[in-house]
Amino acid sequence: MTQSSMAQFASQAYRGAAVAVPPLRAIIMLLGGAVTCLQKSLQAHEARRFEEGHDQLTRATAILRGLSLHLDPTRGGAVADQLFATYNALILAALRAYGRPGMRANFQRIIDSLLELRMSWEAVDAATRVARVPGDSANRR
Repeated sequence: MTQSSMAQFASQAYRGAAVAVPPLRAIIMLLGGAVTCLQKSLQAHEARRFEEGHDQLTRATAILRGLSLHLDPTRGGAVADQLFATYNALILAALRAYGRPGMRANFQRIIDSLLELRMSWEAVDAATRVARVPGDSANRR
Protein backbone atom coordinates (compact mmCIF):
# COMPACT_ATOMS: atom_id res chain seq x y z
CA MET A 1 0.00 0.00 0.00
CA THR A 2 1.48 3.35 -0.99
CA GLN A 3 1.77 6.25 1.42
CA SER A 4 -1.06 8.20 -0.21
CA SER A 5 -3.39 5.20 -0.41
CA MET A 6 -2.68 4.41 3.24
CA ALA A 7 -3.51 8.01 4.22
CA GLN A 8 -6.69 7.79 2.15
CA PHE A 9 -7.63 4.48 3.84
CA ALA A 10 -6.98 6.05 7.26
CA SER A 11 -9.12 9.06 6.47
CA GLN A 12 -11.95 6.92 5.10
CA ALA A 13 -11.88 4.66 8.17
CA TYR A 14 -12.19 7.62 10.51
CA ARG A 15 -14.87 9.41 8.48
CA GLY A 16 -16.88 6.22 8.07
CA ALA A 17 -16.84 5.50 11.78
CA ALA A 18 -17.53 9.13 12.72
CA VAL A 19 -20.60 9.27 10.45
CA ALA A 20 -22.07 6.01 11.74
CA VAL A 21 -21.65 6.70 15.47
CA PRO A 22 -20.94 9.67 17.76
CA PRO A 23 -17.30 10.85 17.59
CA LEU A 24 -16.25 9.48 21.00
CA ARG A 25 -17.68 6.06 20.16
CA ALA A 26 -15.88 6.20 16.80
CA ILE A 27 -12.56 6.82 18.53
CA ILE A 28 -13.21 3.94 20.93
CA MET A 29 -14.15 1.62 18.06
CA LEU A 30 -11.12 2.63 15.98
CA LEU A 31 -8.72 2.08 18.88
CA GLY A 32 -10.27 -1.36 19.35
CA GLY A 33 -9.80 -2.01 15.65
CA ALA A 34 -6.13 -1.05 15.86
CA VAL A 35 -5.68 -3.48 18.75
CA THR A 36 -7.37 -6.27 16.80
CA CYS A 37 -5.21 -5.60 13.74
CA LEU A 38 -2.01 -5.69 15.81
CA GLN A 39 -3.07 -8.95 17.44
CA LYS A 40 -3.82 -10.46 14.02
CA SER A 41 -0.51 -9.15 12.67
CA LEU A 42 1.38 -10.85 15.47
CA GLN A 43 -0.51 -14.12 15.04
CA ALA A 44 0.02 -14.13 11.28
CA HIS A 45 3.70 -13.34 11.61
CA GLU A 46 4.21 -16.13 14.15
CA ALA A 47 2.39 -18.50 11.76
CA ARG A 48 4.82 -17.37 9.03
CA ARG A 49 2.04 -15.73 7.01
CA PHE A 50 4.16 -12.65 6.50
CA GLU A 51 2.05 -10.91 3.87
CA GLU A 52 -1.07 -11.17 6.03
CA GLY A 53 0.91 -9.98 9.05
CA HIS A 54 2.18 -6.97 7.15
CA ASP A 55 -1.31 -6.17 5.85
CA GLN A 56 -2.71 -6.20 9.40
CA LEU A 57 0.15 -4.02 10.61
CA THR A 58 -0.58 -1.58 7.78
CA ARG A 59 -4.25 -1.46 8.77
CA ALA A 60 -3.42 -0.80 12.42
CA THR A 61 -1.03 2.02 11.55
CA ALA A 62 -3.55 3.46 9.08
CA ILE A 63 -6.17 3.63 11.82
CA LEU A 64 -3.75 5.41 14.14
CA ARG A 65 -2.69 7.74 11.35
CA GLY A 66 -6.34 8.57 10.64
CA LEU A 67 -6.91 9.35 14.30
CA SER A 68 -3.84 11.58 14.43
CA LEU A 69 -4.73 13.43 11.23
CA HIS A 70 -8.22 14.29 12.47
CA LEU A 71 -7.04 16.00 15.65
CA ASP A 72 -7.75 19.72 15.80
CA PRO A 73 -4.97 21.47 17.74
CA THR A 74 -6.87 24.78 17.68
CA ARG A 75 -9.75 23.19 19.61
CA GLY A 76 -7.82 20.52 21.51
CA GLY A 77 -4.73 22.50 22.43
CA ALA A 78 -2.10 20.61 24.42
CA VAL A 79 -4.28 17.48 24.62
CA ALA A 80 -4.48 17.28 20.82
CA ASP A 81 -0.72 17.81 20.56
CA GLN A 82 -0.07 15.04 23.09
CA LEU A 83 -2.46 12.66 21.34
CA PHE A 84 -0.78 13.40 18.01
CA ALA A 85 2.62 12.58 19.53
CA THR A 86 1.23 9.44 21.19
CA TYR A 87 -0.41 8.09 18.03
CA ASN A 88 2.73 8.72 16.00
CA ALA A 89 4.99 7.16 18.64
CA LEU A 90 2.79 4.04 18.63
CA ILE A 91 2.92 3.89 14.83
CA LEU A 92 6.72 4.09 14.83
CA ALA A 93 7.01 1.55 17.64
CA ALA A 94 4.83 -0.94 15.74
CA LEU A 95 6.76 -0.46 12.51
CA ARG A 96 10.09 -0.85 14.30
CA ALA A 97 8.98 -3.94 16.22
CA TYR A 98 7.51 -5.87 13.30
CA GLY A 99 9.63 -8.86 12.34
CA ARG A 100 12.30 -8.18 14.96
CA PRO A 101 13.37 -10.18 17.97
CA GLY A 102 11.10 -9.30 20.87
CA MET A 103 8.21 -8.50 18.57
CA ARG A 104 5.65 -10.22 20.82
CA ALA A 105 6.69 -8.24 23.91
CA ASN A 106 6.89 -4.97 21.98
CA PHE A 107 3.51 -5.48 20.33
CA GLN A 108 2.02 -6.34 23.72
CA ARG A 109 3.29 -3.04 25.15
CA ILE A 110 1.77 -1.18 22.19
CA ILE A 111 -1.52 -3.06 22.56
CA ASP A 112 -1.57 -2.34 26.31
CA SER A 113 -1.04 1.37 25.57
CA LEU A 114 -3.90 1.37 23.07
CA LEU A 115 -6.18 -0.44 25.51
CA GLU A 116 -5.35 2.10 28.22
CA LEU A 117 -6.08 4.92 25.80
CA ARG A 118 -9.36 3.28 24.80
CA MET A 119 -10.37 2.89 28.46
CA SER A 120 -9.66 6.59 28.99
CA TRP A 121 -11.90 7.53 26.06
CA GLU A 122 -14.59 5.17 27.39
CA ALA A 123 -14.45 7.02 30.73
CA VAL A 124 -14.78 10.36 28.92
CA ASP A 125 -17.71 9.01 26.93
CA ALA A 126 -19.44 7.73 30.07
CA ALA A 127 -18.86 11.03 31.88
CA THR A 128 -20.29 13.07 29.02
CA ARG A 129 -23.37 10.86 28.84
CA VAL A 130 -23.95 11.29 32.58
CA ALA A 131 -23.38 15.05 32.34
CA ARG A 132 -26.05 15.50 29.68
CA VAL A 133 -29.34 16.67 31.11
CA PRO A 134 -32.45 15.52 29.22
CA GLY A 135 -34.19 18.44 27.55
CA ASP A 136 -31.14 20.70 27.75
CA SER A 137 -30.90 22.29 24.32
CA ALA A 138 -27.15 22.89 24.76
CA ASN A 139 -26.57 19.13 24.72
CA ARG A 140 -28.52 18.43 21.54
CA ARG A 141 -26.71 17.76 18.28
